Amino acid sequence: MPDPTRVSFPLDESRIPRRWYNLVADLPSPPPPVLHPGTHRPVGPDDLAPLFPMSLIQQEVTTEREVEIPEPVRDIYRQWRPSPLRRARRLEQALGTPARIYYKYEGVSPAGSHKPNTAIPQAFYNREAGIRKITTETGAGQWGSSLSWAGAIFGIDIQVFMVRVSYDQKPYRRALMETWGGRCIPSPSRETAAGRAILDRDPNHPGSLGIAISEAVEVAASRDDTKYALGSVLNHVLMHQTVVGLEAMAQMESADDWPDVIVGCTGGGSNFAGIAFPFIGDALRGGRKVRVIAVEPAACPSLTRGRYAFDFGDTAHLTPLTKMHTLGSTFTPPGFHAGGLRYHGMAPLVSHAKELGLIEAVAYEQTRCFEAGVQFARAEGVVPAPEANHAVRGAIDEALRCREEGVSRAILFNLCGHGHFDMQAYADFLAGRLTDQSYDESELAMALAGLPSVAEPG
Repeated sequence: MPDPTRVSFPLDESRIPRRWYNLVADLPSPPPPVLHPGTHRPVGPDDLAPLFPMSLIQQEVTTEREVEIPEPVRDIYRQWRPSPLRRARRLEQALGTPARIYYKYEGVSPAGSHKPNTAIPQAFYNREAGIRKITTETGAGQWGSSLSWAGAIFGIDIQVFMVRVSYDQKPYRRALMETWGGRCIPSPSRETAAGRAILDRDPNHPGSLGIAISEAVEVAASRDDTKYALGSVLNHVLMHQTVVGLEAMAQMESADDWPDVIVGCTGGGSNFAGIAFPFIGDALRGGRKVRVIAVEPAACPSLTRGRYAFDFGDTAHLTPLTKMHTLGSTFTPPGFHAGGLRYHGMAPLVSHAKELGLIEAVAYEQTRCFEAGVQFARAEGVVPAPEANHAVRGAIDEALRCREEGVSRAILFNLCGHGHFDMQAYADFLAGRLTDQSYDESELAMALAGLPSVAEPG
């Protein structure tokens, strides 16, 4: 039997998946359609063509279980894939738990997170379509830096609208984008009508992912030579991330173990879907059952406090309507440090999975998450990103539950990125300056009251 303390593999291209997995193929009921913002009728490929190349539109709507990964994409994946699966033995000992804690470590990518798993194919498909410029948004900067790197590889200009509060909090992520040739703009900005409208009302607006999406979409939709790329939420993005879970399945089998519980942090839903969807699909096809937990910030709790409804993906209402757990497209979360989780909505597929009872959701305050991140770092040596600390917190709590119940369970979580560019947040936490932040209940109520009125498609 393999030693479970050594569940880590060298970079071996034979272990890199050859196909992405699509959960839609195995769901007991299909997800609701995406609706045109004007007609409220299901969108067609032509409606999405101003923003995405046709190859990605086809992936967005496919119901096939598997989609082949192009060899040029796999060639680049070889730089860091397969990412290691490790057992957190020292953390187990520190917790005094009988649980077996495993983590899939995505911080080994050149950008330090899971985001290149989709940035590389999105840039590849745009290059194949002859596109030479892409606009996007970013929260903490992990997506913006990943797409900037992908743009450097494929010769595409990248323009990134970065949420202003994160732009100010995380200057080194901005520098990383610029090092790879990306142009990083604080959002809201004066470069778009959407941004100017926000700044005219509030010159000191901290920004939100919804606003940054509006700015990026506005630029892409107004130029024939430019497309838009999203780092989370959409079906094709979640599908690209399933390389994480597919690798983890093979690695768990090599360790002669299988997760009883899977934990992932959730903002838009891509890293969570990446680790969880392949296991959920396996269970739906008659495989071993797993309990799947989505962990989100209490200051932006779309799964635990949001409404499951059709809503816009952006603040200026330029995007199609998707049915998701949402706090309302005008909701602006407070400026907590996990900037990648400050999105008003959840991926439609993740939301649909929750409605089907396939996943659970919990929310944590940021100080509890940083406490877990420090505990993990002191035991295992890896400093997690603030976003990943939510998954660490969830995994630790599950391990403590095993201790209380006297039960040994295998817990797998996705450590989706390192915190090397987030050390000011850790310094603030260690100095006692980091505090929990709460959203305004009245603002949430107003945002939810403003949800579009949409009749359920028949």
